[in-house]
Amino acid sequence: MNDLNDLITLIKSQTPIIIVETEDEVRAYELIRYAALHLKQNFYRWSVADGLTLANNTQQTDGGYQDPPELLHSIWNMKNPGVFLLLDFHPFINDPKNIRLIKEIALQTERYRQTLVFLSAKFDLPAELKTFAANFELELPNRDIIEKIIRSQLKNWSIQNNGQASSLNDDDILKMSRVLCGLSTTEVKRAVLQTLRDSNGKNQITGIGKLKYDAIRQSSVLSYECDTSQLSQIGGFKNLKTLLQKRQMIFVGDKTVPGLDVPKGILLLGVQGCGKSLAAKAVAGTWEIPLLRLDVGTLFDKYIGETERKTRDSLKMAERMSPCVLWIDEIEKGISPEDGHDGGLSQRVLGTLLTWMAERKAPVFVAATANNIQNLPPELLRKGRFDEVFFVDLPDEEMRKEIFSIHLKKRGFDPQKYNIAGLAQASEGFSGAEIEQALVSGLYSMAGGSGNLTDEILLTEIRATRPLSVLMEEQISALRDWAAERTVPAN
Repeated sequence: MNDLNDLITLIKSQTPIIIVETEDEVRAYELIRYAALHLKQNFYRWSVADGLTLANNTQQTDGGYQDPPELLHSIWNMKNPGVFLLLDFHPFINDPKNIRLIKEIALQTERYRQTLVFLSAKFDLPAELKTFAANFELELPNRDIIEKIIRSQLKNWSIQNNGQASSLNDDDILKMSRVLCGLSTTEVKRAVLQTLRDSNGKNQITGIGKLKYDAIRQSSVLSYECDTSQLSQIGGFKNLKTLLQKRQMIFVGDKTVPGLDVPKGILLLGVQGCGKSLAAKAVAGTWEIPLLRLDVGTLFDKYIGETERKTRDSLKMAERMSPCVLWIDEIEKGISPEDGHDGGLSQRVLGTLLTWMAERKAPVFVAATANNIQNLPPELLRKGRFDEVFFVDLPDEEMRKEIFSIHLKKRGFDPQKYNIAGLAQASEGFSGAEIEQALVSGLYSMAGGSGNLTDEILLTEIRATRPLSVLMEEQISALRDWAAERTVPAN
């Protein structure tokens, strides 16, 4: 009802020109028509195809005046109150003759109570007319309305398929309604139907999240990540898993606590190859919400002002995709150049990001990772930017056991048939990525040898590996010393 009340207020206040930018034309049309009839004014509809028609009822009078100047002359000479909806008028708005005619109509609005409503997907009003105009933004459907649309589409789909029921249950519908927030009514219908056609509800969250991304993406800076994982597939990270479990119902559920803000996000610092990026991706997979990746390097543009615009557009798109996880990998590489000779561009990007992080209302959970802590600005690390700053260290022996078991299962091997404890001891100082690579190398050795993956093969590959903890022992030691009193251990 807020949309209707706001529109009625604009018309009653004798606003000569109302601009409505939306792709949801059917919904906007019905809303404008209802507002005109509520005010007991005639409702006229114009398009270049039909001309000007009186559309108070579902039946319309014969049209005329397809030519824009003729249309505006007709309205100007009509001298009767009414709401005139002009569809897709944007190609004709910059014609000097049309500008003058619209201005003449606007100047007599107080006397004749004529309101011009321009409805287009995109509409740029000339400067001469801006003083007479107001923008009206159509609210996007909320979760309750989206849920009704989904159920209606499921019913129609069942009828069209000889009564065949969809595999979606009530819980699936609730999850889909949450993911589809931020889309127009038309886009919601299209996404639901395409999901049903493609998969009959299977993997619907991933599929419909991708459809949502395709519907609203404006640039290639943000990418949609279909390949997510589960926290249960990651060894260790006990403190991180506990934090995420506490925040899950607040972020993606219906539970609300008075005075409690929406979870902000996490910053993962630590040794390369220890699962920071995998953990960030697992948040989205576990919570069953879309995962967007912001590649900070792609923000920067050679044209003045384009970098800042790309940053704002990316953050705005993340809000439209909400609830979602925004993954910013190696964040330090984009906001703190080592040479410091970029004319302050990185600092402006950082300022935009920090302001958005502080003021955003949409449920966008930021999962940022960083390797080089020396390049992180203090403004980013202060308390309140993130829910917590975690340090991801090299896995201890228990974590290494988990990691070996996870990767063996992932490749179809039974961990119980291997000396997991011995492998974990032999791989002291290995990162998760190095453990996986040792296993992969063992599989290659198996393929070229006996055909069996044995403990001996794996131990041979482990001994042949020089881990990062050996190659960069001093740097990792310094990193641990810095993090000891400044961060929370992820495990």
